[in-house]
Amino acid sequence: MGAVGLDLLEVERLERALARRPKLAERLFTEAERDYAAARPRPVMHLAARFCAKEAVAKALELRAWSWQDIEVLRDGGAPRVRLRGALAGRDVRVRISLTHTRGLAGAVAVIDG
Repeated sequence: MGAVGLDLLEVERLERALARRPKLAERLFTEAERDYAAARPRPVMHLAARFCAKEAVAKALELRAWSWQDIEVLRDGGAPRVRLRGALAGRDVRVRISLTHTRGLAGAVAVIDG
């Protein structure tokens, strides 16, 4: 199976949603994702890119129902990578992602091999 997923988001849209519903970040992002973003000058840009990555992975895997916590975007000094957790753990696939963001937009592409 080979598949591609793509997602794009206005950073301000996520920023407004998080301001209205402070607990939303805990539902959408793992603790490691929130910690990574919190250590950056404008955390919402990094959260928006991770939101897009999760959406792109879900699209590439053709998921209909899934948990935001089951797709985790990690960065250990190198390129960002995806770890499938929970109900998605154990899938025999390789997930590659590319993230981007500007002041106004965030985006991600996911490529699935396997």
